[in-house]
Amino acid sequence: MSMSEVITRKLTEALTPAALEVIDESHLHEGHAGHRQGGESHFRVKIVADAFAGKSLVDRHRLVNEVLAEELSGQVHALAIKAEATGN
Repeated sequence: MSMSEVITRKLTEALTPAALEVIDESHLHEGHAGHRQGGESHFRVKIVADAFAGKSLVDRHRLVNEVLAEELSGQVHALAIKAEATGN
């Protein structure tokens, strides 16, 4: 299973998003810190979920980071997050 698929599965199971896009941007970071041969090290996540309702931007990012803690402590070097509550 690719890292994009792992991220998608974990966020879907934990947050039941109304919309989710996981983009592997590793190719944009060739030659930079954390880049891995074969990619799957730098990601952008766009997620819309009820779980973010009433939460600050920092709390939304913290929630995504908690769900992906294992990946962020290993293979994923960078994660850009756009997290919105459903209905925003």
